[in-house]
Amino acid sequence: MATFVSLAPTDVRFPTSRELDGSDAMNPEPDYSAAYVVVSTDADDGLEGHGFTFTTGRGNDVQTAALTSIGPWLIGRDVDEVLNDLGAFGRELTGDAQLRWLGPEKGVIHMACGAVLNALWDLRAKRAGLPLWQLLARMTPEELCDVIDFTYLTDALTREEALAILRGAQAGRAEREAELLIKGYPAYTTTPGWLGYSDEKLVRLSKEAVADGFDLIKLKVGASVDEDVRRMRIAREAVGPDIAIAVDANQRWEVDQAVEWMSQLAPFNPRWIEEPTSPDDILGHAEIRARIAPIAVATGEHAHNRVMFKQLLKAQAIDVVQIDASRVGGVNENLAIILLAAKFGVPVCPHAGGVGLCEVVRHLAMFDFVAVSGSTDQRYIEFVDHLHEHFYDPALVDHGRYIAPTMPGSSAQMRPQSIADHTFPGGPVWAGV
Repeated sequence: MATFVSLAPTDVRFPTSRELDGSDAMNPEPDYSAAYVVVSTDADDGLEGHGFTFTTGRGNDVQTAALTSIGPWLIGRDVDEVLNDLGAFGRELTGDAQLRWLGPEKGVIHMACGAVLNALWDLRAKRAGLPLWQLLARMTPEELCDVIDFTYLTDALTREEALAILRGAQAGRAEREAELLIKGYPAYTTTPGWLGYSDEKLVRLSKEAVADGFDLIKLKVGASVDEDVRRMRIAREAVGPDIAIAVDANQRWEVDQAVEWMSQLAPFNPRWIEEPTSPDDILGHAEIRARIAPIAVATGEHAHNRVMFKQLLKAQAIDVVQIDASRVGGVNENLAIILLAAKFGVPVCPHAGGVGLCEVVRHLAMFDFVAVSGSTDQRYIEFVDHLHEHFYDPALVDHGRYIAPTMPGSSAQMRPQSIADHTFPGGPVWAGV
C-alpha cells in the first residue's frame, strides 16, 4: 500500500515590481508569487503532485503557513483511496469544523485547500498518463458529479441538472478533443495593458498582440479617468476598430463611480469591464451591469467560492464568468462553477497571468469545451507573457490560440532551478534585497 509521506510548501517570489509587470490600480508594484506545494508518496513510480496559490508577494507568508497546517490531513493516507475519491477528500478537507470556523470556504485556508486538491489532481493525471483536461473530459458524468459538492447550490443547480448538462455534451466529445489538439483554444492578452507601462510600450505591445493573432486585448484602468480615456484612445488607435479591448478596474470603484467612469470609456467600445467594484458586492455588480449595458460585466478571479458565483448568476450580475485556478477550492469547486455557468448560459473566460495561472487554468477551459459547453464562441483564456519559462509544461500560444497541453498532469510543476533561485528570502534573486 502506497501512502502520502510529505506535503512540502515553498515560498517562491518573482520580482516583477522591478519592471512594473502586473501593475494595476490596486496593485501598483506587485511581485508575482506562488505559495508552492509538492505532495510526495512512497510509491515506486516516483511521481509527485504539484500545486500552488498565487499571491502578489507578502501573501505567501500566510499561504505557506496555511499549507503546512493541512499536512496532517494527508500524510499517512492511502494514495489510491484518496486519488480515487477526490470528491470525498475535498469535502472532508473544506468541511472540517475547525477550519470552517476560519471561513467557511473562503480566505487563506480555503485557497490552501484548493492548492492541495490541485496537487492531488496533478498527481492523479500523471498516474493516468494524461493531461488534466483530458483526464476530466474522459470521466463519466456520474464520476464528475461525485467530485462536486452541491451543498448550497441546489436552488440553482442540482446534481440531476448537472448530470443532464454533462450527458447532453457526451456526443461529440472525441471530435472536440481532436479539434482542440489541432486548433487550440482562443486567447486574449493583457500583456500590453499594465498600468505602469509607458505610452510607447503600450503602443508597441498592442501592435505586437494584433500581429501575433490576438483579436482581444485588455487594459488596466481605475487610477485616473483622464489617464484611462487617454490610454484607451492610444490603444484604440494602435489596434484599429476591429480588435476588441476589455478593461479591468481591479475592484477600484464605488457603484456610481463605476457607471460614470465607464460612460467616459464607452466611446472606445470596451468589450467588458472586469471587477468594477468589490468582488463581494453581488448587488453592486448587478446594478452596474443594468446601468452600463450593452457593455458587459465580468468578474470572478476574487470570488471566494461556488456560492458567490451562484449569487452572481442568479442575480444576473455578470455577463462573463472568470474562474481562477488557485482562488477557490481547486479543481473540485471549479467544476461546480463551470456547470453553474452552463446552466445559466454565461460564457467562462478564465482569469490567468500571475505565476502558473495560464499553465493550469487552460486545462479547466479546455475541459469545459470538450465536456460541458461544447463551444468556444465568446470564450477566451487570458494570456500574459510572463514567467512561463519556469514551468516544465509552459503555456504556449500560437496565432492567438492556446495550444492544448499533452504532458501528463496539470502543468503546475516548476523547474527546480527556478524554485531555488526565487525562494524567498534566501534565493539568489533576493540576495541583498
